[in-house]
Amino acid sequence: MSPRIEEIRIEKFDLSLAGMRIIVPDYVARVQDSLWLHGQLQPVVAREHDGSYQVIDGFKRVYSAIELMIKTLQCYILDVDEKQAKILLLSCHGANDKMEVWEEAMILKDLLESHDMSQRQLSKLTGHSPSWVSRRLSLISKIDEEVSSLIRMGSITSRHARALIRLPRGNQIDIAQIMIRLGLSTRMSERLIDTYLEAEDTDQQQDILADPKLVLWGQPDYSESLYDYDRDYDFDERLTPYGNNLMLSLVNFLRPVRSLLVQLGDPKIEGLKEAERMIIDPFLRKVSGYTERLSKVTRPLQIHNKQTN
Repeated sequence: MSPRIEEIRIEKFDLSLAGMRIIVPDYVARVQDSLWLHGQLQPVVAREHDGSYQVIDGFKRVYSAIELMIKTLQCYILDVDEKQAKILLLSCHGANDKMEVWEEAMILKDLLESHDMSQRQLSKLTGHSPSWVSRRLSLISKIDEEVSSLIRMGSITSRHARALIRLPRGNQIDIAQIMIRLGLSTRMSERLIDTYLEAEDTDQQQDILADPKLVLWGQPDYSESLYDYDRDYDFDERLTPYGNNLMLSLVNFLRPVRSLLVQLGDPKIEGLKEAERMIIDPFLRKVSGYTERLSKVTRPLQIHNKQTN
């Protein structure tokens, strides 16, 4: 039977292959907004399977349609078997929806185990080199299951995962949770892992886990360490109530500023699309404006400025 496009009722879609894709709620929300504003721009890709339509591409569109209570979606129906459908998972995604390495690894692992295929056969079927297949299977075999769950939820990326596999499985989740809590880039995650692996003993490793900010922001790459200001503030008896309230406000202000500086210094910022930049630009201008105003009102209060006037 040749491929065809049909209008399919939502309840007829089979999402069983979604477990091999990363479905980030924020991305689903974006697709949902687009579907609400513009309607369906691309058909879902699926195959007929046990009286349903097993989705190969368009999981976010189906999830969004369910949320919006849309009754039907256009579907491009392919005449392929399950193995072919899984191979198509590796290629059925748009230019702006690049597949994560972890997703590729999950699909390859499933093909290897469920369809009794060798790595050489996978290389031939996917059109990728044997080393490409081997690297992805190595990633999936070395990653802790708890960390895999974090990747599936989009909490960390495959690039973070590749840094984590340098650690024993039992240590990966602790470092992964720090990555998420502090919003670490891949580069900073690698710095943390380097320090952890270079530790002299387990006691030193525990100190790093307990105080990762000292490792990260106490490095000479930074002009100043904000670690000293990133702890709970105790009221200073030398200060008046107003002075203490001002200090508390300054300490609370420094925490998100540090986090923002880390994000702005992340190499991923260079990958922002033009449409994203247009959305973010007004907020950047507000931040810049507040920065100028803060500089103006704080400069007279700084002691070195008073001494030079």
